[in-house]
Amino acid sequence: MSAALVLAAGAAFAQTPAAPLSFDVASVKPSPPINPMAAASGAPIHAGMKIDASQVDIGNFPLSQLIAKAYDVKAYQISGPDWLTALSAQRFDVLAKMPVGTTKEQVPEMLRSLLEERFKLTVHRETKEHPVYALVVGKGGPKMKDAEPDPIAPAVSTDGGPAPPPSTGSNQVTVNATAKGAEVSDGQGGKQRMTPSADGKSMHFENTRITMAQFAEGLAPMLDRPIVDMTELKGKYQVAFDISMEELMAIARRAGANIPAGLGGAGRGPADAASDPSGSTIFSAVQQMGLKLEGRKVPIEQIVVDHAEKMPTEN
Repeated sequence: MSAALVLAAGAAFAQTPAAPLSFDVASVKPSPPINPMAAASGAPIHAGMKIDASQVDIGNFPLSQLIAKAYDVKAYQISGPDWLTALSAQRFDVLAKMPVGTTKEQVPEMLRSLLEERFKLTVHRETKEHPVYALVVGKGGPKMKDAEPDPIAPAVSTDGGPAPPPSTGSNQVTVNATAKGAEVSDGQGGKQRMTPSADGKSMHFENTRITMAQFAEGLAPMLDRPIVDMTELKGKYQVAFDISMEELMAIARRAGANIPAGLGGAGRGPADAASDPSGSTIFSAVQQMGLKLEGRKVPIEQIVVDHAEKMPTEN
């Protein structure tokens, strides 16, 4: 009996590890160009990520964003060749069928398998100290309004049967542009409005439903280093703030946008904000919300891309 147990244990240890999960079927194609006229008129844009019980639909993601989703990290945790994170990086649409019985929590593993197969992706992890801005609550506490409660999902479908499983995310982004500004809807009830001031010297931003983690991630491209949410605020909020047009134009130029030098003035860029944050309208805007950006050094895990093809293999 004891000999049989020993043999059984040996056989168990000798078993081959289970193969990584992968999608049943998947297509990866370059995203078609977004038509600015159609977007401005409010037509839906295939952008974002939607997951239901059987399908994953991703629209208009650069490879760096696909990698971030696959490894469940933030954009600033991806490092690799310059072309990977360039503003003009190629974007892709992914449509994949999930195996029966799998869940949305297993999608990152399947996405990793897909990127390894189609883009020949290889990575390694490393952790190093990096300068960041910590988003923290100011002394007086947050000065933001709570967002409206999430809508209650219906218990039954329109035909009277059980309601379909809820989707996660959305790929129906819409943009409504007018002479007075623009409004971007994310398909889940969240909206961001952008309205220039009457004198054209600043831009007013309003978000109807945003977490502090999302706010930190969205604000990060405007500065010279990552922003890490350390507020410990778990809800969704209505957020409003103003940033000078001069600063926005300078940020856009440094990101590679073709903006004439005279438009918006010389401007204070990310490097200026780092050396003198008190003068940046971004820092001032955050303070008016009852929050604060503090310069710190923290250990950050990086997903380092060792190799990736610029275009996927054939579907």
